[in-house]
Amino acid sequence: MPLSGEYEPSTSKRTADQVALYESSGGTEGTTLGGRPVVIVTSVGAKSGKLRKIALMRVEHEGEYALVASMGGAPKHPVWYFNLVKEPHIELQDGPERADYEVRIVEGEEKAQWWERAVAA
Repeated sequence: MPLSGEYEPSTSKRTADQVALYESSGGTEGTTLGGRPVVIVTSVGAKSGKLRKIALMRVEHEGEYALVASMGGAPKHPVWYFNLVKEPHIELQDGPERADYEVRIVEGEEKAQWWERAVAA
């Protein structure tokens, strides 16, 4: 079921602008970041309850996606990670295609496999 509610754009102008371009073009523009393909993830804010959107590196395998919450190797999780922990239902747009997903945290061998895919992406 698609998410509904008030959308609050990112406080990062770069992120807000990229999301706006990606969505307004139907997923044909704003599709890369640092030369790598991205997807748009819509989640519910853990504190605000508002819809939040972010462009994340595209890591896809057989119709499933990994959302890598590493902040480029930082020792703490990005803010959006806590949105997903509190409310795991998300929308993901990959190019023109949108779908609903339930997020889960992977561990062990599965995490290692997804990490290899992310590094190769």
